[in-house]
Amino acid sequence: MNPRLLLVVFCPFAAGYFLSFFFRNVNAVISRDLARDFALSPQELGFLTSMYLLAFAAFQLPLGVLLDRYGPRRVVAALMCVAAAGALTFGLAQDFTTLSIGRALIGLGVSGGLMGAIKAFSLWFPLSRMATLNGLYLGIGGLGGLSATAPVEALLGPFGWRVLFYGLAAASVTAAALIFLFVPEKPLPGQGQTLRAQIAGFRRVFASLPFWRIATPLVICHAGYQAMQGLWLAPWLYDVAGQPRAAMAGLLFNTAVAYTIGSVVFGVSSDRLARAGISRMTIYKLGLAGSVAMFLLLAAGVTRGLPVILAVYGFTAISASLAYALFTPLFPPDMTGRVNTASNVLMFGVSFLFQWGIGAVLRLYPVTDGRYAPEGYAAALFGLGVLQLAALAWLAPMRESRPTA
Repeated sequence: MNPRLLLVVFCPFAAGYFLSFFFRNVNAVISRDLARDFALSPQELGFLTSMYLLAFAAFQLPLGVLLDRYGPRRVVAALMCVAAAGALTFGLAQDFTTLSIGRALIGLGVSGGLMGAIKAFSLWFPLSRMATLNGLYLGIGGLGGLSATAPVEALLGPFGWRVLFYGLAAASVTAAALIFLFVPEKPLPGQGQTLRAQIAGFRRVFASLPFWRIATPLVICHAGYQAMQGLWLAPWLYDVAGQPRAAMAGLLFNTAVAYTIGSVVFGVSSDRLARAGISRMTIYKLGLAGSVAMFLLLAAGVTRGLPVILAVYGFTAISASLAYALFTPLFPPDMTGRVNTASNVLMFGVSFLFQWGIGAVLRLYPVTDGRYAPEGYAAALFGLGVLQLAALAWLAPMRESRPTA
């Protein structure tokens, strides 16, 4: 791959995506601080954190049209400025409503982080390298999620969570400037299409059965991971596994490390294995199967060998991202933004429901000494586990399709 293109296309978007994952996961570590400072119930905490996911999901379909119509450079740079405003609002918040607004603005602002980059990669790089690029890019996001674990815990003592968000606001403006100033422009496929024709393209995507069979496991399985790593894994470690706060942050850190490594391994190896005759679909299925198995162990409350379970879970959960390499080539190049955002609106909408829903289930059970009931976690997680198994069963007989011109 062209080193210059990696520098001016890959790196600026990667800076924004690093922040996107940091924002997505940071509430897991500061959850108890927020619950204490604002007297939040588990349902309110779940709703607050999932506002990121709700805003993220709500903007995906308009985002797809904007990316295909105006290109990723201008769209993503503008959105990162919205993320900066959201971080500042969150840091200044004095009540639950303002916190929620700030969290929603953050979700809206980083909503183009992955989809904008995939659109840019499809413009500047060959499709045969998409899984590799996506894997490396997701690895950068994983580093952002990793940075939102033990490092945040270390910063909370001397600075507190509000100062942290002021710094994130400044970092978001910097990322916006890097994207706007350094990413080059390129003529977009399908230029000249009417807005109505572009919106109608979603009908083609959602009418495609192969799209649904590939996207459903991505949506269900990765939404389960986001609900856990983004919020509920930390309380689970405290309430069910009995881990002290420092150990909890360490386990979250290790899970994020495994996720980051998995991003690179699945992305790079799937392209190489595809050239050797082993399809990306096979790797997709195997990775998802490992992820679902580990999720069910957590649902069962298994704590023996917990570091290994979480490492395998983090490593395999990211295999869901191979869906982007599987269904993007099924549609014409001018639809890249809409195809990917169509899957993303589903994934983040379901992630919102899962993250909020776990809190709603926990509220049905008694809280003892500030700990949520293990039975509540079991009920919520087993329900999500059944959905993941059903999605995987629907995918299992499917074979990889040929690209569509």
